[in-house]
Amino acid sequence: MLLAQISDLHLDGTERASERATRVVRHLRELPRPVDALLVTGDIADHGTAEEYAEAARILQLPLPVLTCPGNHDVRAPYEAAFGPRNQVHRLPGVTVLMCDVTIPGRDEGRLEKETRAWLEDVLADPADRDTPALIAFHQPPVALHHPLPDAGMLQNPDDLAAVLAAHPRVAAVLTGHAHTAAASVFAGRPLLVAPAVTWTLRMPWEGDRPADRDQPPALAYHLLDDAARLTTHFRVVP
Repeated sequence: MLLAQISDLHLDGTERASERATRVVRHLRELPRPVDALLVTGDIADHGTAEEYAEAARILQLPLPVLTCPGNHDVRAPYEAAFGPRNQVHRLPGVTVLMCDVTIPGRDEGRLEKETRAWLEDVLADPADRDTPALIAFHQPPVALHHPLPDAGMLQNPDDLAAVLAAHPRVAAVLTGHAHTAAASVFAGRPLLVAPAVTWTLRMPWEGDRPADRDQPPALAYHLLDDAARLTTHFRVVP
């Protein structure tokens, strides 16, 4: 199973944002071996307007499943009008993908609310596919990435998510966005993969004082889930 993940498109009606998102989708269309699905982990729109989501829906048209979840810049009502419920389960061949909303309206940080946690538990406990590996995807990372910008907007109750993972060993990895930098870590004994951003790249403290590098090309992640439920990730820029 080959999955692509993009994040943080921040479509705002400008030519720059549109061109960068379109460039990434074109890259996916031209792959010699198409991916099996595309995951979009939040901040699809920059202001959360209906017009921004209409543009996103147009750009993200692909001949394969496009799975989305909201980010802190997304606004619930217009997001749902364009992309459906904020929590969705997608049962693909060989993997169950849970796209979750952990946003707090009007805030940068995230929280796994009781309702979403209960939904996760119910889906992961479903006897119909309890032997199928699962991936959980949402916006705000549950661990510090060692930069003050994303670390100020982390998932605020990571212990609740860790409890879900402890109860459900079928979860192979956690996938997030939000940080605008490709990163790999470990959370609750599982791989944690943070997708790079389409709109701009975060410069880490040791790379200089200017945090937002708008000159870097957009980037994406490729996740390969093998028969042993082992996830291997490759990060790529899109020239």
